[in-house]
Amino acid sequence: MSGARYRWVVLAAGTFAQASFSASSVGLPALGPALKSQYGLTLGETGVVLGAIGIGMLFTLLPWGLIADRVDERWVIATGLTGAGAMLAVASSTHGFGTVTTSLVGVGALGASVNAASGRAIMAWFPASELGTALGIRQTAIPIGGALGVLLPVLASAGGTHVAFLFLAGMCAAGAAAAAVFIRGRTAGEPELGDVSRPLRDPRMWLLGTGTGLYLVAQIGITGFVVLFLHEHRHVSKLDAAAVFATINILAIAARIGSGRISDRLGSRLQPLRTIGVALTVCTAAVAAATDAPLALVAPLFVVAGVLSMAWNGLSYAAAAEMAGSARTGAALGFQQTLLGLVVAGAPAGIAAVASHSWRLAFVLAAAGPAVGVLVLQRLREPARTRARRRGTSASLPAAHRTPD
Repeated sequence: MSGARYRWVVLAAGTFAQASFSASSVGLPALGPALKSQYGLTLGETGVVLGAIGIGMLFTLLPWGLIADRVDERWVIATGLTGAGAMLAVASSTHGFGTVTTSLVGVGALGASVNAASGRAIMAWFPASELGTALGIRQTAIPIGGALGVLLPVLASAGGTHVAFLFLAGMCAAGAAAAAVFIRGRTAGEPELGDVSRPLRDPRMWLLGTGTGLYLVAQIGITGFVVLFLHEHRHVSKLDAAAVFATINILAIAARIGSGRISDRLGSRLQPLRTIGVALTVCTAAVAAATDAPLALVAPLFVVAGVLSMAWNGLSYAAAAEMAGSARTGAALGFQQTLLGLVVAGAPAGIAAVASHSWRLAFVLAAAGPAVGVLVLQRLREPARTRARRRGTSASLPAAHRTPD
């Protein structure tokens, strides 16, 4: 198969591999009420469990990214997802707060391999003129995984969280197999370690990671707690609350592809990224104001805010790649994801602690994140490659040379 055609195979495999892990990292909140009930957790403890995968990812995203710049991406992904599946199988046999949390931390530490490595593999196959669209498609893996979360309460009702965890383990195993069989890298050569680590010293990467990390406060506040809020505060059934969660993720698939296509046409990653941040702030604040409003108003507001909270990720991925260059893509994504991981690790417990006293205040806190994030991103200039694209000159990432096996 020609390289031009095979890139779509790589994109499909990378998207599936990411979705297989996102079913756990993003879909787990749909299991929140069942975890709270089965393990006898407080709301604060439930927040810790829901944030455990993010805590595990925090410590390994950068190392996985550095490895992906020096080792074939398919083996990085396959190894990590196999380990994550094994830890989910361990989680299925746990009976207490400490053991399930520890197991899920292990899931995150191992599954983080797919975040940097799959993005790196895809970026190497697409020119910058199509990069926003390609990464928008790849980033649909996160809401696809989240949408699969609607199955988790169904499985938990039938056989307890034991069955739900085994389902997630099987998803990771399938993702590992797809990566091993179909993903092929296109690296130009092994970079020097000092060159690979350059993104860590780039102030632009710090600004990009910090600004978009603040967007995640709203994403976690909305998508991470919509099921618990609707079920416990508004007395919606678990399945109906999970359906709202699934709706957010399904619509976010189109939002991520659309934002990527718009960024390609504008020749800009940061302009639409900032626009989404402003809209996200307004909609999340509306959720806070409507906490006790009729469900006919609250549910749609959650959906709109939730979709916006998941629409920007592909743009930040593309911006990071274009800032770093192809030889350092894995390190750049690993570093960026580590900064985002700080929020993923800490925000669920913090929001849960505030929500235990006031859901409205928790959503106000969630709205403040992207508001500050937009101000941080105002200090960034467009990456050189997207500026070149806007001027109509060549904007492709450096040429890659390895063809598929």
